Amino acid sequence: MKITLSAVAIAAVLGLGGVAVSAGTASARVVCNADGDCWHTDSRATYGRHVVVQSHPDDWYFHQKWDQSNQRHWRDTHEGRGYYAHGVWVPR
Repeated sequence: MKITLSAVAIAAVLGLGGVAVSAGTASARVVCNADGDCWHTDSRATYGRHVVVQSHPDDWYFHQKWDQSNQRHWRDTHEGRGYYAHGVWVPR
């Protein structure tokens, strides 16, 4: 019985380790343009040469101050691909 429980415990640890390795990294990002518009995206997108953006890890949002004195402005998430320009969503 003791050997069976040990084997089950080892199998469980190996199984959880395999799931953790195969899960991969999340692709969620926060993107900000030169105007200070920032939005959340679920994928790393390219916006073309005419759109200059900075891409940050998803948790970057929580380390920012989002008030009137800040030069960055949080914008709503939109379905589909696109970007903000001067506070207006531009679909692609």
